[in-house]
Amino acid sequence: MQLIRGQARHTSEQAVIATIGNFDGMHLGHQAIMNRVTDLAQQHHAKACVFTFQPLPHEVLAKSPLPRLQGTRDRLLGFNQHGVDLCIVLPFNEQLRALTPQAFIETVLLKNLNLHTLIVGDDFRFGNQRAGGFDTLVEAGKQHGFAVEDTPTVLHEGERISSTRVRTCLADNDLDAAKALLGKPYRLSGRVVHGQKVGRQMGFPTANIALKNHEPPLKGVFAVTATCQYSQQQWNAVANLGRRPTVEGLKLLLEVHLLNAKEDLYGKHLHIDFMHHLRGEKKFASLDELKAQIALDAQAAADYFA
Repeated sequence: MQLIRGQARHTSEQAVIATIGNFDGMHLGHQAIMNRVTDLAQQHHAKACVFTFQPLPHEVLAKSPLPRLQGTRDRLLGFNQHGVDLCIVLPFNEQLRALTPQAFIETVLLKNLNLHTLIVGDDFRFGNQRAGGFDTLVEAGKQHGFAVEDTPTVLHEGERISSTRVRTCLADNDLDAAKALLGKPYRLSGRVVHGQKVGRQMGFPTANIALKNHEPPLKGVFAVTATCQYSQQQWNAVANLGRRPTVEGLKLLLEVHLLNAKEDLYGKHLHIDFMHHLRGEKKFASLDELKAQIALDAQAAADYFA
């Protein structure tokens, strides 16, 4: 997949089938859009293209932004896995925010691109004050010579699948419900970095996953699977996602302890799939109490996988 960061830096003489949106979480609704884009691109011997944003619009516009389901890297990996040829990451800033719908179409969607078809979700809004919608795109398509499709709402148990609904499931630690909306277990990914080695000192070495500024909507202790991105080797594990109040931790950290395995994971990228919620995060009176609880958590995770 070709990745281009920035507005109007892309160019393509080949016809392009495109979609645009946040695509946070890549749930089944997003996957339906990706499948339509890639299928149509194959039919027309065109490029499959995604326009997305960094930061996400709600992170700029909302006073209390919702937590992200995915970091940027996971989002891009999701596009690549669904067969996208070209991803254009637009900086959501004051300049982009101020564009009228017509200016957005002309300077973002059409500039340097041979746009054949634009596929959008049924709730897509764009332009200053969110003034543009599906009808705006259809009129622009007639003027500039591109087709516009909307995608039908994807339902689960009679309700629309959305990123907000996935966030709610995860905040409630309902991993099975989140999996039903995502079509797969909820996943976080990142590079293994050096930590304070507190777990190692207690006999439970952990792989510390760098989440950067990404703060997901769930917290606590979980049974997880850990998969190396490149070798695809997989392990059962127990993970703590939180701020480690017992050791006065301030920064959110994902700590993963492999069950019945010892591996040097520093520097490797791991995919962590959340399989089962074990307990909430808790502050213990001493490291001895914490150590005893970690042993119980590891056994609970082993029992789950058994």
